[in-house]
Amino acid sequence: MSQPLLQAKNLRKTFGGVAAVNDASIEVASGSITGLIGPNGAGKTTLFNLLSNSISPDTGEVLLDGAPIHTVAPHRITRRGMVRTFQVARVLSRLSVLENMLLAPQQQTGENFFKVWLNGGRIQREEARSRDRALEILDSIGLAHKAQDYAGGLSGGQRKLLEIGRALMTNPRLILLDEPAAGVNPTLINQICDYIQTWNREGVTFLIIEHNMDVIMSLCDRVWVLAEGTNLAVGTPVEVQRDARVLEAYLGQ
Repeated sequence: MSQPLLQAKNLRKTFGGVAAVNDASIEVASGSITGLIGPNGAGKTTLFNLLSNSISPDTGEVLLDGAPIHTVAPHRITRRGMVRTFQVARVLSRLSVLENMLLAPQQQTGENFFKVWLNGGRIQREEARSRDRALEILDSIGLAHKAQDYAGGLSGGQRKLLEIGRALMTNPRLILLDEPAAGVNPTLINQICDYIQTWNREGVTFLIIEHNMDVIMSLCDRVWVLAEGTNLAVGTPVEVQRDARVLEAYLGQ
């Protein structure tokens, strides 16, 4: 079998002596849409934080393309092609939707103080390309008409779309999505699922935390289940839904 794009081995993280993640492992195949589910308090978001190195594991390791990243700064992980979103979408409310998008591209020449004075033409060309790319993405997710509006005026679902769009501005290979359907109306949920499938066909791999089982069933190739911070089950969505341990721990049956 080919090497997973993302692999976490035996991760453990404690807070005040309580293990939020306890010897958990996960694999995400390149080109897949992989789900991560579990009851509230199962450790899903903590696992995401460990995968993106927002927090460091007590033990265990995280590999991206076979190379360790659990000791790599989060912004450098983004440069390697992995980016994450959050359950509550994080936008800069007093900047426009377009300005939020333009903050995302990595290693722009204009970020260096000295290069600003020496590479004016190059900076202008980069900014023009970034603007065109941002408008293209906004158009693809139905937010082009909001480009000049304050991001703080967006609905919850639109903020989630903006955050995903901003992630796409980094040209990622892998996006970690934390509950993209939470607090979103059913129509927009269907649109978000369609967008995810389109981006996946274009080469983006996804790992998704989600409580909405309809979303998991419609999107995911493989699903990992956490309970009390540890692995409970893994399989296709159908296999997981039929697993007695999952029905008891996650679905309450």
